[in-house]
Amino acid sequence: MEKVAIFVDVQNIYYTTKQSYQRHFNYSAFWTQATANRIVVGAFAYAIDKGDSKQLGFQQILRNIGFEVKLKPYIQRSDGSAKGDWDVGITLDVIEYAAKADVIILLSGDGDFDLLLNKVRNTNLVTTEVYGVPELTAPSLINSANRFIPIDNNLLL
Repeated sequence: MEKVAIFVDVQNIYYTTKQSYQRHFNYSAFWTQATANRIVVGAFAYAIDKGDSKQLGFQQILRNIGFEVKLKPYIQRSDGSAKGDWDVGITLDVIEYAAKADVIILLSGDGDFDLLLNKVRNTNLVTTEVYGVPELTAPSLINSANRFIPIDNNLLL
């Protein structure tokens, strides 16, 4: 059986499914699909911690499914803008797990990850899969993956 490592850019998936479908992503349906006949060697959900009770409940649901939830504090800048992305953390973890897995799955539409996927595909000879909302996923990210799986009704609540 293939060994798989899963990396979820929670904020990206939340906002892209909300913008395109006005619905939420179904993490349980995704887990069932992505892990079928595979051994999970790592599964990480990267999120921003605002500390509210609804968010804490969601994080527990992710843990119950099988994800390790990694949190970064929400930072509100004095100019009103906010900071809180996980690009570097996701990148470091993908590089680490590319040596342990046969398949790397990334849930994100962020084109910044195209170089990462190209690197691990060519260096570690892993298969890469990207799950994303088609119209909000960077073409460069889609092209860098061995397989693009569109988020559609089957993966929505």
